[in-house]
Amino acid sequence: MREPNPITKAAMQSGEPTFREVGVGPWDQTHPNVPRPDDLGDPANYDPRFDTTLLDEGDRRNVLDKYRYWKVSAIKADLDAAQRHPFEVAIENWTHDFNIGSMVRTANAFAAAKVHIVGPHKWNRKGALMTELYQHIEYHPSIAELVHDWRRELGADITRMQAEQIQIMTELHRFFDVTATARGLMAHRRLLLESRYAELQEAIADAREAKIIAMDIIPSAVPIETYRFPKRCLLLFGAEGPGLSEKALELADDVVFISQFGSVRSINAGAAAAVSMHAWIAQHAA
Repeated sequence: MREPNPITKAAMQSGEPTFREVGVGPWDQTHPNVPRPDDLGDPANYDPRFDTTLLDEGDRRNVLDKYRYWKVSAIKADLDAAQRHPFEVAIENWTHDFNIGSMVRTANAFAAAKVHIVGPHKWNRKGALMTELYQHIEYHPSIAELVHDWRRELGADITRMQAEQIQIMTELHRFFDVTATARGLMAHRRLLLESRYAELQEAIADAREAKIIAMDIIPSAVPIETYRFPKRCLLLFGAEGPGLSEKALELADDVVFISQFGSVRSINAGAAAAVSMHAWIAQHAA
């Protein structure tokens, strides 16, 4: 029998590793004598966000501690309520790339607004580690259709926000038709309306300045280290090896590359997606 490598042998005799426990066990063990939050007979403690099976068996999922025992739908709703970041991610699925799963996982980690899969509907979910359940994922048969849908949604958002601004202005004008005393009593409401109007104005500007950004290495691309990402944008990622399709590069507003200093032409597609998304985070959410 072949003698194991000395390093392997020493590692096997080291007594390592000892990993920390991930997640929590059954509710009754982890929280003894504490009422279960799924008990319909206890209205004071009942919380519809909790999953009975997870409470019975424990929760070892890769989720934040605040979401332990929560239903998938409750976690997704909470992420929506907390407002996901306004960047979106699109991944071309022409080669059934194994990196798609890790890209979806990263998009979830950085709270991307949406993930778009372009091409065949089926993709390898193994690398996503179930994070696709918490993410908004849309499918498009072509990059052209994705770009059309994305720009149409931008226009619809601008129209909706402008309509809300008109309603706010109408209400603000009513302040001049009431007595000074009434205006004083309504001052807080006026401040809220003015704040909301300014918030909408900024969001409209972000929508008008939105761009489609292709992440790839081509001669005309600009380095990510000096690129200023717009607050609202769609990041395009291609397959490992061939990169983005010609149509994706054609329809993009900007093409950005990650500077590299070794011998290979590009880094792993999943790693490139993580670097790109974090670059947006560093500029807008740090």
